[in-house]
Amino acid sequence: MASCSPLVQGEVIDPSNTLLNPIATESMGRSLLVEEVTTTWCPTCAQIDPYLKAVADSHGSRIAMVAYHPSDGEDAFQPPAAQHRINRLGLLHGDAIPSPTFFVEGKNPRSGTEAWSDVQRDILDLELTRQDTTLLQFEVHRTDEGITARVLSFTNMSVELENTQLTFLVLEHQKTVPDGFVNPGELTRDRVVVATAECDFNTSTIPTQLGLMGADVNQGCNIDFEISFEDMNEFSILLIHENTEDAIVNSEASLGTYGAVEFAYRSRDAPESWSLANVLLMVAAGAGLVAIWPRKN
Repeated sequence: MASCSPLVQGEVIDPSNTLLNPIATESMGRSLLVEEVTTTWCPTCAQIDPYLKAVADSHGSRIAMVAYHPSDGEDAFQPPAAQHRINRLGLLHGDAIPSPTFFVEGKNPRSGTEAWSDVQRDILDLELTRQDTTLLQFEVHRTDEGITARVLSFTNMSVELENTQLTFLVLEHQKTVPDGFVNPGELTRDRVVVATAECDFNTSTIPTQLGLMGADVNQGCNIDFEISFEDMNEFSILLIHENTEDAIVNSEASLGTYGAVEFAYRSRDAPESWSLANVLLMVAAGAGLVAIWPRKN
């Protein structure tokens, strides 16, 4: 049953909020999905990571940034959910993706810090050309078992639902890098995708759930799709309307989203003036240091 909780517009919720009373996002969908393929052992990735949180803050609800750590045998995290998303990108972009590489709405791989100006241009170009988006809303609350996120509303503006899905992505903020792994950077990494679930509109089923305590749907993906995961100190949840992998493979459908909205539960101390240009200046010394790793199934 939908709650009467207060609404927030893609803003950051401070961890002092207990979440014992459910909090819902606004009904939104215009956030652009910016995906980073990264590793804990990559020097350039380690240099740039501390500043990407500030980039996300400075862009507000305009973008939703996520970081995928691969199952490459060397990364300290290697969550199956992240490799699943990397495999999805690989459907159109190939098996080997440099680290770091950024995709804005699944398009135009931009590798290395020297590509930040291109990333910025991609964001602006897509904002200018994007038309109507799916409007999405979900609520989040803490239970005795963990954290639950549940779809509240879905307004499809112009897309045929056939061959599309709703996807939840769970990100952990300030995730600690364990001892024993090559780590040229700080002790933590941010925006680490650790869990996902996909609800297929064709079947109203959940064919994929990784890193979660559970995922469920009864009436339909756009009505009561729900996930639960273990509690974390700081996290974000994204709800995305996108094409299924079968549609991408069989009809060369886009990797981009039809709508995306984020709920962030973390501390926020970055100045509003941060931008992609700031990041470029901060890590200019590491520009061009990219590592290539093969995709592993």
